Amino acid sequence: MARSPRDPSPAPTSKLTKAKKPRKQGRLRQLKAVYDMTVKADPVTRWWILLAVGAPILLAVVIGIATGHPIYFPILGIMVGVLAGMFVLARRAERAAYLNIAGQKGAAGAALNSIRRGWTVEQEPVAVDPRSQDMVFRAVGRPGIVLVGDGPATRVKKLLEGERRKVARIAPNVPVHLMTVGDGKADGEVPLAKIAGRVQRLKPVLTKGEVAAVQKRLKALGGLRPPVPQGIDPMRARPDRKAMRGR
Repeated sequence: MARSPRDPSPAPTSKLTKAKKPRKQGRLRQLKAVYDMTVKADPVTRWWILLAVGAPILLAVVIGIATGHPIYFPILGIMVGVLAGMFVLARRAERAAYLNIAGQKGAAGAALNSIRRGWTVEQEPVAVDPRSQDMVFRAVGRPGIVLVGDGPATRVKKLLEGERRKVARIAPNVPVHLMTVGDGKADGEVPLAKIAGRVQRLKPVLTKGEVAAVQKRLKALGGLRPPVPQGIDPMRARPDRKAMRGR
């Protein structure tokens, strides 16, 4: 029977087919972009992915030949290899992302913001040294309050201690954990890529209700002071002594 020219049934099918192709291609492009970025920052990644994909396939082929199932086990090995390769790519991509921002101002805040749940992280630094541009970032969770210094350990220590005293006045019975981004050689230094993991491994001591109460108290501290108008150097500003004497 001839199909009526007014029959609209083929149209939705063609639209769905066209809609699926760009989406699939978009995901492949994203995956390639992640791979390119990761390999550029960490060239060894390509060999780790090759090992993760190839080892399960090779092992599956050997088991398949030995057991008389030369088709079933290789197919299973390919599936396991692809999953292993994706896992390795995800982990190496995360490591490459930290390598790209290492040494930049605000890197500690980016590391804290990578924590997925259980913590409330301030998007902006809670303390900044105007001269050195060292920063302190804050996160609140069930283990207490975490302050992370972004700068050399010997220099940012004073800024961290000042923020710790402020927090202790607002929440005196809440544990405060101090960390500094570094190579891990000095006391209290934590590599940038391990900041999120170190924070998540802290032991919970507060209830959810107590965490909410601590967050409300910390809001009383307020944020950073408004920026100085452009063209004024705060380190060289001098008071008007005539105005101070009432003239």
